[in-house]
Order: sequence, then structure tokens, then C-alpha cells
Amino acid sequence: MALIHFKNISKVYNAHSVALDNVSFEIEPKEFVSIVGKSGAGKSTLLKLLIAEESPTSGKVFFDNQDVHKLKSSDVPFLRRRIGVIFQDYKLLPQKTAHENVSYAMEVAGRTDTDIRRDVPQVLDLVGLGDRAGNFPHELSGGEKQRVAIARALVQRPDVLVADEPTGNLDPINTWEIIRLLMKINEFGTTVVLATHNKEIVDSLGKRVVILEGGKLIRDEEKGKYIMA
Repeated sequence: MALIHFKNISKVYNAHSVALDNVSFEIEPKEFVSIVGKSGAGKSTLLKLLIAEESPTSGKVFFDNQDVHKLKSSDVPFLRRRIGVIFQDYKLLPQKTAHENVSYAMEVAGRTDTDIRRDVPQVLDLVGLGDRAGNFPHELSGGEKQRVAIARALVQRPDVLVADEPTGNLDPINTWEIIRLLMKINEFGTTVVLATHNKEIVDSLGKRVVILEGGKLIRDEEKGKYIMA
């Protein structure tokens, strides 16, 4: 049973801007899928549809057999706890330490102090930042900031981790550290959806590749390479 199902999805912003054009594919539990394409191909729009940040012009998006665009607004936060999202620009709170950035996500979700004391150190250790818990974002490298962002997403124990161009601001060494971390998270059983236009990353992974071009799905290969038409 597919965990995520994009069914005949189109997203039209106006007559001059078709972000997605009749896109259909499924993602199974525990898969690692790269969604690739040039800037403007529709990758980010697809991810926004998945977390109900935007609605499709036509078609449906299912998560765990539920049409995400038929959820009540009060249920959307629960959907987003099951789908952790990390971004190119980290989106950390600058006045909070690494520990506080991660714990804040748990506080907002209504988790107990006991849960927070137990889970935050564990997840910071997992991403290799146990010794940087007290540091503020401006004291961290780009790679460390991205690892805090990953920890913040993971602390909710999501079914899916969505990474939208997570290495776009990173140098090659930090890029590969983040990719190795995403692979480790996937090995633990979390579904990973990576949106990227980095050909080298995609080709090295040897995982499933879904290629978008001009809003259309043009290739879907189980162990693919980043090959444009």
C-alpha cells in the first residue's frame, strides 16, 4: 500500500504559469525517492501540495490513504507532524540554541517536559550535534544548521522526511554529510523524499529517481540517474 499517492495532479497559477501538469506517482513506505528537475520544474510545488500548504487545481494527493486536501484545518498540523520538512535556508529561530530550536517544535506539538528532556538529546546525538546543543545558529556552520533543522523535523518521529534542496547552500563536504545522514535516517525506516537539482548526488545514490520537466513527469526509474530528455 502506497504511503503517498499523487493522482493526476495539475497546478496552474495563471495562463503563463503551469507548475504541474497531470503528474501521477506513488511512494511506498521506507522508500528513498529523489524528485529532480531544473529550477521551476515543479518540485517545490509538489511538496507544498503534500503538506497541504497549497491545493491542486485538479487531481488528488493522498497520504496514508487520506486525501490531504479534504482534511479539516484543525487536522493539518497532525499531518505535518507525520511529514517532517527541511529547507534550503534552514528556517531556524536565531535567538534559540540548537537544543531550544528542537525542543520548541515539541512544545508547539504539546509534548511533555519529560518527552522533551528524553528526546531532544537523543536526536541531537543522532545528527552528530550532541556537543553543540548550547550553540546559537550564528555559532554554527551551514552544515551544522542543516543538521539542527533535520533534528527538529525528526524529533516528531515523522513517517516521512521531505528535504527541499537541503544542500543548496552547502559546500561539497557538508553536502555529502547531509546526504549520508538522510540515508541513515532512511535505513532506520523513515521514508525520505529529496528534491534536488544536484546531478552528482542523485547519480551517486542509486535510488529511485522521479524527473520533472516543465511541470510534467518525464521519467520514473527505480535505480535512476539524473538524465534530462
